[in-house]
Amino acid sequence: MRGGRNFSVDMTSGFFEETKEQSLVKSAIVSKYFWAWAKVIMSRVRSTTKKIAYIDLFAGPGRYKDGTQSTPLLVLKHAIGDPDMCKMLVTLFNDKGEDNSRSLKQAIKDLPGVEKLKYKPDVMNEDVGTKIVKMFQELRLIPTLFFVDPWGYKGLSLKLVNAVVKDWGCECIFFFNYNRINMGLSNALVEEHMNALFGKERADALRLKLETLSTPDRELMIVEELCKALNPTNDRYVLPFRFKDDHGTRTSHHLIFVSKHFLGYHIMKGVMASESSKQEQSVATFEYSPADRKYPLLFEMSRPLDDLKAMLLKDCSGKRLTFKQLYESPQCRQAVYGQQLQTGTENS
Repeated sequence: MRGGRNFSVDMTSGFFEETKEQSLVKSAIVSKYFWAWAKVIMSRVRSTTKKIAYIDLFAGPGRYKDGTQSTPLLVLKHAIGDPDMCKMLVTLFNDKGEDNSRSLKQAIKDLPGVEKLKYKPDVMNEDVGTKIVKMFQELRLIPTLFFVDPWGYKGLSLKLVNAVVKDWGCECIFFFNYNRINMGLSNALVEEHMNALFGKERADALRLKLETLSTPDRELMIVEELCKALNPTNDRYVLPFRFKDDHGTRTSHHLIFVSKHFLGYHIMKGVMASESSKQEQSVATFEYSPADRKYPLLFEMSRPLDDLKAMLLKDCSGKRLTFKQLYESPQCRQAVYGQQLQTGTENS
């Protein structure tokens, strides 16, 4: 799979020139969740595979131009510092840019203590497309946390996400440029990429819906439909986290988490809450701008606590539930997750 000469323009060449605030928050969310996820999974595989994995398909050079370590090195530092993880972690990093992959290899080699890792980090130089999707579809994966952070949207698809989360203990976090997807949905030249991301039927319906929507409503509709596409049978847990541009006036990116297990969902909520830039009524928003009631999946992340009582009465009427059952119930999750429940949920 290693490969050849790449004559395409490297669109990511300027991305790592500085450490922007959103890049630091993104890395913090991924590395914090990786640590929590790994601790849970390692305890469950000690007597079986004795392996967990971290895979980053758009890994970059490892460091920003100012020297700050990016996500791959943060993950490896966690492993180096933990005796159990040193013996269990398998890592695979990929970047189609030859300069990036070469730089990442050197940055990994220079990490203090990297020789302690039982499994040497593997760095590939591949374009993320049908070949990699097919590889993951055909493999039975060990418990793996996948991070997918493309420059725009090329390589990001429902087939890729489904291929990597199909097996036990496998979860996916992906980061995407909202503006590129927003423009792409009305651009016939990239219709194939948009159909791969949303599914053709959903993408066609979405294009029609977007024609009459305002700019804020377009964003909410696009992210809402993407979250639904990632959870077609309602047996997954999907969490979005929104990033604003440097001026705080427009959305630049979204980070989306996909899990099959409630515990992962619960842990990631805590991580995202801790990285939220503001709170409403002392509760983290998960977003920099309020969501609208018309989009329930997103609205559950940011509506004020004043609405919670009425929503609980509406959604849970006639039910007798413990708090823990309420918190975990798919039927009632919309009401309960209106805002991050703080210490009460942790002690339930």
